[in-house]
Amino acid sequence: MKTKKCAFTGHRPQSLPFGFNEADERCIALKQKLRDEIIRQIEENGVTHFITGMAIGVDMFAAEIVLGLKSAYNGITLECAFPCETQAEKWSEALRDRYFDIASKCDKETLLQQRYTPDCMHKRNRYMVDQADYIIAVWNGKPSGTGKTVQYAQQQGKPVRVINPITLVVENI
Repeated sequence: MKTKKCAFTGHRPQSLPFGFNEADERCIALKQKLRDEIIRQIEENGVTHFITGMAIGVDMFAAEIVLGLKSAYNGITLECAFPCETQAEKWSEALRDRYFDIASKCDKETLLQQRYTPDCMHKRNRYMVDQADYIIAVWNGKPSGTGKTVQYAQQQGKPVRVINPITLVVENI
């Protein structure tokens, strides 16, 4: 039986209404909505493998949620798709610690390329979409890397569930 996979795409904190403040009630509500959607993928679609791009913001939120659900859903796995080895190099120490903590707990690491290039994030996003059967996107509908990833997923015929980070409305596109 083929493993069903779901990849995440979403905004960095700068593009979210609460910024870097994860204590903000809007962030807490978004994380809960994201958790609900992950559970929905497991229970309704039989997804057992999740792929995160490990960027600050939604990617890391989703990774932490999947890791937190492992005890309740035996057999789910997390793959970290790294665009390049230096992805977290310039981040704050706290964000780097969080990043490496997630990486240490994931089931699979995929490194797309050794060094940073202007298109390495794009390559990572395409890899995730190509590997996945389903996509969960936290997207405000505006042009962005997340928007390009959603568009690519649609071109590939992948079902996309979009969570609007402002209204928390979830829709299939």
